[in-house]
Amino acid sequence: MSKSRLRQYAPISLIIGFALSLRLWKLSAPSGYIFDEVYYAKNANSLISHGVELNEQMNAEFVVHPPVGKWLIGIGIKFFGNNEFGWRVIAALVGTASVLLIYLVAQRLFNSAFLSNTAAALMALDGLHLVMSRVALLDIFLMFFILLAFYLILTNNLWASGVVIGLAGATKWSGFFLIPLLILLTINFKNANVFVYIKRIAQFVLVPSLVYLVSWSGWIITSSGWARSSGSNFLSSLWNYHLEILNFHQGLTEKHSYAANPWSWLVIGRPTSFYYENPGNCAAASCSQEILAIGTPVLWWFGVFAIAITFGLFLTKRDRVSAFILAGIAGTYLPWFLFQSRTMFYFYAISILPFLILALIYTFNWAMNFKDSKKLIYGFIFLVALNFLYFLPILIGVEIPYSQWLDRMWFPSWI
Repeated sequence: MSKSRLRQYAPISLIIGFALSLRLWKLSAPSGYIFDEVYYAKNANSLISHGVELNEQMNAEFVVHPPVGKWLIGIGIKFFGNNEFGWRVIAALVGTASVLLIYLVAQRLFNSAFLSNTAAALMALDGLHLVMSRVALLDIFLMFFILLAFYLILTNNLWASGVVIGLAGATKWSGFFLIPLLILLTINFKNANVFVYIKRIAQFVLVPSLVYLVSWSGWIITSSGWARSSGSNFLSSLWNYHLEILNFHQGLTEKHSYAANPWSWLVIGRPTSFYYENPGNCAAASCSQEILAIGTPVLWWFGVFAIAITFGLFLTKRDRVSAFILAGIAGTYLPWFLFQSRTMFYFYAISILPFLILALIYTFNWAMNFKDSKKLIYGFIFLVALNFLYFLPILIGVEIPYSQWLDRMWFPSWI
């Protein structure tokens, strides 16, 4: 490899290496299931073993999310065993891959190695991204598929984008929120004809629907899945099952100590504690060990201003780049406001993160016209890194004195 190539790829290689190392470091700790791993890891193991979700008594289990994310968790179990590392390793790898993916997206949008590396670095330095990459939950897969679908639009691979958004919806239904926006982004309304509209419907409605149906193959080809015999054929049975899932989500209104309204997500009003113990091995009178799903505050808070700037520049410039970023934010964030009575959590905001970072990069790109802007961007990255390192112990479950833990609880709502 030539020296110029080495200089070109050295920064992103170092960023990815850093991201991967942190996501794999002591991945088996803490031991046992944390938070919703108790559902997803068990379901994943059953999918790998039986093709369908069964409980420990080998009876059909009612599950409320589609199978793709659990199949991915199951791959780790298949290769590394039904243990903590096996449950979490695919999330760590996909989380690391998303750091590379946002680099590629930024390169397409801004054609700048500096800004692309900045985007990757900011994602690698986000606390919420790190936590969601180290647990066997579904949301890191959802985020990855959504970002990949947008990237494939940038490369004009619309059929593949339809497949990937189908995988997103087959991980969590919220992935399908993006479909109308993907269609809008890919139609030139000045020149579009009927054929174009039909083609987009095929690419972003029919293809995702087919992918979603295929994702249920394990349930379809076996006879032991929940509600498998509730209809006259597998389609009517699957429809009945989905009505029950819909009823579950509509009825999910009970209070939870870590519930967070979408209004609070971007400012990190109520982060989610996945794990907390007082082990007493830190050479202090009282110790704390926590895994707190919280974004790096400096990154998110400045990101809110960047979104506002991006929106303002869109109103004046009407450029495709700002439209792309705002479409991602709209599709991953705004639909949640329609479900005000539903129990929701801050970590759902992980799907917003790539577009919040891209809004920052868009703002930086605009600011590059001003003197010393590059120095300020380096200063911002440094500030984010310091903030990330400060919170790192409560992101990865390092045991620290209670007083140090309390110092990191900047607001009462974070406790």
